[in-house]
Amino acid sequence: MSNELDELKERNARLSLLIEISNVIHSTLDPEEALNLILREAVRVMRASSGSAVLINPTNGLLEIQASQGLPSNARQLKLRVGEGITGWVARTGQAARVSDVRTDPRYIIANTKVRSELAVPLEVESEVRGVLNVDSDRLDAFSAADQELLQALAVQAAKVIHTTWLYEQLRLKARLFESLVSVGQTINSTLNVDDALQVITREGAQLMGATMCSLLLLDDSHEWLDLKASFGAGEAYLQKPRLSVEESLLGIVVRRKKPVQVENVQTSGRYQNVDIARKEGLVSLLSVPLLFSGEAIGTLSVYTDEAHSFSNEEIRILSALAELSAIAIEKARLYERIVDVEEQLRQNEKLSALGLLAAEVAHEIRNPLTVMKMLYHSLDLKFPPGDPRTKDAEIMGEKMDHLNKIVEQILDFARSTEPKLSLLNVNELLDDLGLLTRHKLKNQNITLVRKLAPDLPPVMGDAMQLEQAFLNLMLNAVQAMPQGGKLTLTTRAIQPSDAERPTHVVIEFKDTGEGMSEDQCNRVFTSLLSTTKAKGTGLGLAIVSRVVETHRGKIRVKSRLAHGTTMSVTLPV
Repeated sequence: MSNELDELKERNARLSLLIEISNVIHSTLDPEEALNLILREAVRVMRASSGSAVLINPTNGLLEIQASQGLPSNARQLKLRVGEGITGWVARTGQAARVSDVRTDPRYIIANTKVRSELAVPLEVESEVRGVLNVDSDRLDAFSAADQELLQALAVQAAKVIHTTWLYEQLRLKARLFESLVSVGQTINSTLNVDDALQVITREGAQLMGATMCSLLLLDDSHEWLDLKASFGAGEAYLQKPRLSVEESLLGIVVRRKKPVQVENVQTSGRYQNVDIARKEGLVSLLSVPLLFSGEAIGTLSVYTDEAHSFSNEEIRILSALAELSAIAIEKARLYERIVDVEEQLRQNEKLSALGLLAAEVAHEIRNPLTVMKMLYHSLDLKFPPGDPRTKDAEIMGEKMDHLNKIVEQILDFARSTEPKLSLLNVNELLDDLGLLTRHKLKNQNITLVRKLAPDLPPVMGDAMQLEQAFLNLMLNAVQAMPQGGKLTLTTRAIQPSDAERPTHVVIEFKDTGEGMSEDQCNRVFTSLLSTTKAKGTGLGLAIVSRVVETHRGKIRVKSRLAHGTTMSVTLPV
């Protein structure tokens, strides 16, 4: 009767303990605090010498001590594979292990020489083993079936703690996401500068993901290269790394496939191009997501950690959401800059129009008295005796008046707005003809002409005379930029968007290896009539080229660097 009473008292004490622990652990969201409480009470009630809560690290798959009681300070450094040791066996099988003498159990791995018996039960979260709850004793056969039942009940409580903590962490992460989205949203409405927007995006990306570094790369105009535009937490080595090819780089895959890519360790990955830089910067795991706008990838947003990490689906969704909003911010800032550029172009066009009207008016005012002068000159019928020097003077006067008349006609032709007479044109044939026309000049200046003309190039609608004049002007400008000789490359290619059945535009490039231009010169090269980027000339030629291209509903762009040559790109609709 006494034994039964003692057993009931002990059972009642254990039930009271479970209720007390349940009440306490549900009042905290700190998993380590809750697990330590469970272990402390388990060690006390079962008169154990030590205890530990071991969880499976989802990143590396190893069993790592999350909380402990009575273990040496260096015990937390111990990491086991699932299946290794008694703890690993429990994690793999999902069954409890009660070992009376660990020295006779081949599964045991010595972590503490004083341990003689061990009790380990699985920690299951939503029917999946996520860890193990252990108690050890320096006594043989220290744990009973009742102890195992209690530890299993405590394991259920611990599993609830872990599950609740994970849910809390997910909610906390989502809350941080919303805060970041609000911050980026405020940035969209407050900043209209692309560079400012990019810096905010990388800062928020790093903080949101708890990453060591965040970088943002954008496609260049050719869509062949990814350029680093902003970063947060990057060192000098990363900032100086070369641009990435869309076709050959890992991040290029993100752009081409429009899907996230993650690498557990970029320092050992064969796919990552800058392994040495990653090692120097201490970058380990990578998650990169595409910046999508209107279904098209415009770049990548990437985060790096300084430890091995496996990014969860939730983390991927969070960074993708930030990237989507960021793409909107980027395009809005770009749109604003385009509006500013358009406004500036309109102001320039107004100046050009005024200048054209002024030129026409001046030309008319000059031509009227000039016509009178010519009439009077011819009516005078100036004839002098043979040998009289005034005869030559009279001839020169007549020639100069004719010369002035031609200049006036040229000014009036420029001031007139001439609509192109459109017909189907083969751009390759036009460039071949110009190559023949300029071959002697190129040879005399030691310039090599290279043709990279796309076969089966679709025809364009254009005025052959006007386009020939524009292309010749671009070639002659390139020649003037190479006084010591060089190479002039003519390239043509068709542009066919992914959603189009056939090419929509043709691109013609004139690339020289000459002196190049500064950024300021590039900005003014097509807009100024009376100023120039060259030592000689008026700059009128490139203004005419720009006007011709615009009347053909095309676009002209310049890409240049001092001492690195210049590329003029003309895009015309098919």
